[in-house]
Amino acid sequence: MGSLHHESLDFYLTPEHECSYLPQQQAMTLFADPSVCVDTDLYSELIQYGFRRSGTHVYRPRCPMCDACIPIRIPVDNFATSRSQRRVWKRNQDLTITTVAAEYNDEHFQLYRHYMSTRHAGGGMDTPEPEKYSEFLINPYIDARFYEFRLDRQLLAVATVDMLNNGISAVYTFFDPSEAARSLGGMAILWQIEEARRLNIPYVYLGYWIKECQKMVYKDQYRPFEVFQEGHWQIYEK
Repeated sequence: MGSLHHESLDFYLTPEHECSYLPQQQAMTLFADPSVCVDTDLYSELIQYGFRRSGTHVYRPRCPMCDACIPIRIPVDNFATSRSQRRVWKRNQDLTITTVAAEYNDEHFQLYRHYMSTRHAGGGMDTPEPEKYSEFLINPYIDARFYEFRLDRQLLAVATVDMLNNGISAVYTFFDPSEAARSLGGMAILWQIEEARRLNIPYVYLGYWIKECQKMVYKDQYRPFEVFQEGHWQIYEK
């Protein structure tokens, strides 16, 4: 893979800090220069090197003693649904999915708060403020979109995604915790794969796959998938 086509982009490594995913682990994070506007074109390059965004910040783990965070993407032309995924898809055919602007929306925020307080209680993000929510999900420099999943008028889920030159990047999905039987997180990924196929987009990027972290291990259910290791993307064979 060639070098980045941006002559002035610098990167900064943080000091060690507590790992967000693995207990008793220390982490270090590599950030793209926050003074540089990372637009859709530049982020489309950076994501190919395993970077992700949080709001307008673009980063990737760079831990000296650990490589548990593995960038993962789905080549949509090769993806094959499992029996359980087909059940999830069928179970949610009564939902209407629409695109809305990637901006603050109070109905979205209230669902996000409910989701966080139920699914991530005690994690530091379970009582978010509107400003923190916006800082996490919204980026005006990238072609970001929010997809609403509704049952009639009731909002059940919101999937935030970035539309990049070489793929759809799944930023975050939050949903009504009382609808757990629908597997709405899984449905959102399946729908993004289908949307990528419809638009002739080759990949869906799912962020980091962490086998030792229960909250992140689900990503290996979408097969076949590719991982970014040793400087290039490769089909995961195990």
